Amino acid sequence: QVQLVESGGGLAQPGGSLRLSCAATGITLDYYAIGWFRQAPGKEREAVACISLSDGTTYIADSMKGRFIISGDKAKNAVHLQLYRLKPEDTAVYYCATLECYSDSYYSRSYDTWGQGTQVTVSS
Repeated sequence: QVQLVESGGGLAQPGGSLRLSCAATGITLDYYAIGWFRQAPGKEREAVACISLSDGTTYIADSMKGRFIISGDKAKNAVHLQLYRLKPEDTAVYYCATLECYSDSYYSRSYDTWGQGTQVTVSS
């Protein structure tokens, strides 16, 4: 059974940083792409970034370029999302999921696996 488990969320001050992790079991991420999404209260879910671990292709949403970095960790079978210069509007539940990842887009499928999410709160 494929499972994705997010961790690393918490409370951060504006301008601070956090490192989120998405650990996978039941699959070897070498052959998969993983994406990060977030959903704030009352807002639609939005894509943050994705990475294809087979070839290193990455995608970062325009509004997050320069502040968020996605990386793969094959040794730990995980994907990390480093968040820098956090803003209050980054407050959301962050989810990771399997998907198709391209350099300028991503594609979610009906059979993709999702994690349970990790809360990120940015507040002074």
